[in-house]
Amino acid sequence: MRFSLRIFLGYFLLVGLLAAFLLRLVGDEIKPAVRQSSEEVLVDTANLLAELVQPDFVAGRLDDGRFARAIKLFAERNPQAKVWGVARDKTFLRVYITDAKGKVILDSTGLAVGQDYSQWRDVYLTLRGQYGARSSPMDRYDESTTVMHVAAPITKGKEIIGVLTVARPNWAMQPFIERSENKLWRAGLILLAVGLMIGGLFSWWLSHGISKLTTFARAVSEGQAVAVPHFSANRELTTLAAALGNMRERLEGKAYVENYVHGLTHELKSPLAGIRGAAEILFEEGRELNEGDHQRFTSHIRQETARMQQIVDRLLQLATLEARHGLKDTKPVDIAKLLDEVINALSPQAGSRQILHAPWPSAIIHGEAFLLTQAIRNLLQNALDFTPEHGQIDIKLTIEAQSLQIAIHNQGEPIPDYALTRLFERFYSLPRPATGQKSTGLGLALTRTMLELHGGSVSLANHVEGGVVASVCLPLD
Repeated sequence: MRFSLRIFLGYFLLVGLLAAFLLRLVGDEIKPAVRQSSEEVLVDTANLLAELVQPDFVAGRLDDGRFARAIKLFAERNPQAKVWGVARDKTFLRVYITDAKGKVILDSTGLAVGQDYSQWRDVYLTLRGQYGARSSPMDRYDESTTVMHVAAPITKGKEIIGVLTVARPNWAMQPFIERSENKLWRAGLILLAVGLMIGGLFSWWLSHGISKLTTFARAVSEGQAVAVPHFSANRELTTLAAALGNMRERLEGKAYVENYVHGLTHELKSPLAGIRGAAEILFEEGRELNEGDHQRFTSHIRQETARMQQIVDRLLQLATLEARHGLKDTKPVDIAKLLDEVINALSPQAGSRQILHAPWPSAIIHGEAFLLTQAIRNLLQNALDFTPEHGQIDIKLTIEAQSLQIAIHNQGEPIPDYALTRLFERFYSLPRPATGQKSTGLGLALTRTMLELHGGSVSLANHVEGGVVASVCLPLD
């Protein structure tokens, strides 16, 4: 499982559990909160009505008094109201009054008159001077039929002479509870989706940075010259990348010196041995040598010294390039024009060999013109060195998708299988067919480094129709 997916799943689980817990917690509080608010209103209503009914109750005119008529008319009312989107076409409030013994003497519904309510908590507690309230289901098996009752005392002086109870069914509040719950769940789901989107972006951002760092570390382990990545919004990853870059430079520096010293020592043994042998002969037998031998030995010393100088110069150039992790002073380079310039420069060396190509397509890339020219020149020089007299070299420039391809095909002998994988190693070289001599073995290594700095690649392979083809791939802008 990918790192980013693990982060996202962990974040999803955490946010999901937290959201579910909060939604359930708030959801569980909605119904009690609405009912508590309703009870608060019923308390005031009961006490107000108890004061209003007190004169008729004391005067004994409860059945035909103003209060009884008002309650009857109230029960018949149609409010035609729309409360927060919920239509109301009737009243839900029930009012009943009991005497000091708990007997119902007035009921707005007319159902309980004459019944003994003295044991109901609302009446029982109120007659004893306490706060009386209860919630009782109309159907004991259906919780949704619960009705809230709140009572208030009817007094004469300090004496409690009766109890007035107001009752309201809880299902009358259910539309408001359901609407609040629906809004809560919608808001919760939206917040959860936003949170998950943010979590997904965060996971992608973090994993993208780690992937870049992993790619950089893999490229370093493969010996590629890549720039140290920079993370503009992540200081920790930037610091880690810089530390890896410093570690790479130190490790590469140590291995670089060891490899170069070993390779340079090996390559300089042969010219040094030749110089030493010629010098010893000139020193010991210089006066006895004829002029021809004397010139031959001194010429050999000059040639071997020039070869050593060439090896040192190329090594310094390669070291400079390999120490770089990016291009400098880039500008648009016309590859068609560059190829023409390289062909013209090497034409005097071609002799009887022909360099052929079709009209070049237009191809512009950003890079260092000097390095690109050197890379192409090295490849064409190699092709000339391994092409026999009256042979032919075909150069093709093609554009494919977002890259350009350069193929240099010569008619020389195929590369031996044992050498195919070593051609780009430092100091490895095959003898030239014309002279039997080897080069410094640094040209192809330089070429590969130059092209890799441009994000490109180079390869050598035997062509199916004979000869060898050098293939260059460079990214287009």
